[in-house]
Amino acid sequence: MASARARMVRDQIAGRGLTDPELLRAMEVVPRHRFVDSDWPYSDEALPLEAGQTISQPYVVAEMTAAARPARGWTGARVLEIGTGSGYQAALLAELGASVVSVERHPVLSEAAARALADAGYDGVRLVVGDGSRGWVEGAPYDAILVTAAGPAVPQPLVEQLSPDGGRLVMPVGTRGHQALTVVERRGEEFVTRTGESVVFVPLIGEHGFGE
Repeated sequence: MASARARMVRDQIAGRGLTDPELLRAMEVVPRHRFVDSDWPYSDEALPLEAGQTISQPYVVAEMTAAARPARGWTGARVLEIGTGSGYQAALLAELGASVVSVERHPVLSEAAARALADAGYDGVRLVVGDGSRGWVEGAPYDAILVTAAGPAVPQPLVEQLSPDGGRLVMPVGTRGHQALTVVERRGEEFVTRTGESVVFVPLIGEHGFGE
């Protein structure tokens, strides 16, 4: 599996222009195969999970992580993930040195992610079951927030939970069928937004997301 991870990083991540050595090292270390039930866990595609959810393709995970990187780096950063899913993204953040809280609305996924994270050696991630569109105010402010589901807009509670000292939020924003990766950076009470490439994610369901 180590050789499969090395090929994934070389061909899918570095080969598409992401060259942050810290991120590439973490992606070579985290055992993606522990987080997904597939014969091809390192393939260049999204893969299905329980409850109708998915684990994003490796490049998208890497791209979102790179976009969310705190200005002072990952070590010791406070990070909120919305949409635990398989637990793979949380493991990657923990490997980078962040303190991670991850919110998932499906208990079955949160429980499976807890097992996978523990098996892979990342049992320091705090897992919460709840409405991720509300964030997790108990751990705020966050240096980075990654939302792994698409909303019609960036939820206001998440924006408010960003650190005013350059906190960054990354999430897909748009319709249920088509979104664009969106990055919001907070500088005091100023919020700077930029829009990136087109993507397709499962919907963010909740008070500040899409309805059921």
